[in-house]
Amino acid sequence: MSPVLFELLLRSIWETILMTGASGLISLVFGLPLGLALVATDRGGIAENLWVNRILGALINGFRSVPFIILLVALIPVTRLIVGTSIGTWAAIVPLSIAATPYYARIAEVSLREVDHGLIEAARAMGGNRWTIIREVLVPEALPGIVAGFTVTLVTLVGASAMAGAIGAGGLGDLAIRYGYQRFETSVMIAVVIVLIVLVCGIQWIGDRLVARLDHRG
Repeated sequence: MSPVLFELLLRSIWETILMTGASGLISLVFGLPLGLALVATDRGGIAENLWVNRILGALINGFRSVPFIILLVALIPVTRLIVGTSIGTWAAIVPLSIAATPYYARIAEVSLREVDHGLIEAARAMGGNRWTIIREVLVPEALPGIVAGFTVTLVTLVGASAMAGAIGAGGLGDLAIRYGYQRFETSVMIAVVIVLIVLVCGIQWIGDRLVARLDHRG
């Protein structure tokens, strides 16, 4: 691989990390509260409201049902409105975040539903309000699952960011298409695949170690 291509590879790695990290953080900030809202407003929840629950569930399912490549194109006007352009790394963060947020919300919901209902009832009996139950019971008890789900979301975002390269989003996917596929640079394609494998394995390893530390059941 030539020095120029190696420099492009390094820049693409950074762009992929930026897209994954930024959209992952946004999905955590918005997805976790959505997951909490789904659990809290469900039947028997600490803030039962079935209408709100159904509306939230329908919206989340609607976004999750759209394939990412279609969502990527459909959100071009929104992306252009938010960041001023529909091409490049920062532009890709918008659809990546919108796709990842409902995905992570459902994963967080599953983890939160696994919290022992007896602990919630005990907190209620001691006079804990909704926010106290969320802060002191739901989130701490579900934390290993929340972290594990966030790890899965980050891994998914790595693949989605590579897919975003198909419309000029930058990153490893864009490099693989422009040089590995269109210019038949086999070394570039191999390098991209290796880097993606290392990146995914690294994220998964870090996530697994965090979960092991947080899981007090073992």
